[in-house]
Amino acid sequence: MREVGGVRREKRRHHELEVWRDALDLVEMIYQASSSFPSDERFGLSTQIPRAAVSVPSNIAEGAARGTRAELIHFLHMTRGSLSEIDTQWRIARRLGYLGEDEAIDEQLDCVFAKLGGLLNALKKPGP
Repeated sequence: MREVGGVRREKRRHHELEVWRDALDLVEMIYQASSSFPSDERFGLSTQIPRAAVSVPSNIAEGAARGTRAELIHFLHMTRGSLSEIDTQWRIARRLGYLGEDEAIDEQLDCVFAKLGGLLNALKKPGP
């Protein structure tokens, strides 16, 4: 527990997940990169990609806050869907010439995919 403003607060479960912290980094990177998209994309990819990115750590957090392993697994599968959405939209943005190769985002996306897969595999094993 920690104390904030004189109130004792427990650390939230998702704060302990490395994949959640890495997903937050991905959101920040996506927001920075998509801010340079053309202004006529303001209702298209420039809003859709960040929205999908925000859903990644959000779904991890929501799943971690649920009461059961099955619910967490369900939300982690939804997270994987959002990551695939980002990957696809990112590739579309590249094809349209909105951005060049950004290996840092590609690497971060791969990192989050890998850690999410590892967490899902660990949760699917029988255990307490």
